Amino acid sequence: MQRSYVYRYIWFFVGVVINSFGVAFITKADLGTSPISSIPYVLSLNFPLSFGAATFVFNILLILLQLVLLKKDFGILQVLQLVVTLVFSAFIDISMNLLFWLEPVNIVEKLISLAVGCAILGFGISIEVAPSTLMVPGEGAVSVISSKMPNRKFGTIKIVFDVSLMLTAAILSVILSRSLDGLGIGTIISALIVGKFVNISNRYVPLIPKIASLKGQAA
Repeated sequence: MQRSYVYRYIWFFVGVVINSFGVAFITKADLGTSPISSIPYVLSLNFPLSFGAATFVFNILLILLQLVLLKKDFGILQVLQLVVTLVFSAFIDISMNLLFWLEPVNIVEKLISLAVGCAILGFGISIEVAPSTLMVPGEGAVSVISSKMPNRKFGTIKIVFDVSLMLTAAILSVILSRSLDGLGIGTIISALIVGKFVNISNRYVPLIPKIASLKGQAA
């Protein structure tokens, strides 16, 4: 049972690493990054911060938001999001460096790169969610907000949250660079199709239910 418990966390962090690679792949498509990474990416384009470092700072703010909302109920699961943030942020920079060769030129190449990145991110999210352990700060913030608004579904809060991030990133980009650098059609497309790839992974990849079954073994 203890071994299954450890495996669940290992698979969670495997999913986080895959997610970071997916975000990097989407970003390298040069059509705009994913909604959750839109603010950090805009900041990295306008300040002397790497994409990963900006992601770390932004996710710390999301954890602080949870602290403000939860107050005394802020617990170990939220604290452990610091570790998740560190891993995710570090591997975004590693992934961006590993993808130095990816420089799509025309719109077809960019769309293909975007689709591949969305598929990778969807697969990573499936692995991350399957063991039911921790949450990345973005999902943690949405979960906490939805818990404070019991009449609103998690999915509804998630949509509002992502749209708010994109609008904030757009405003920051216009203020800082007088343009929409780092945002584009790819940001919207990824918001629409990553969930589809999550569903595909959950349905057709045998690994996902095997990871999910570890939860029962650890009970």
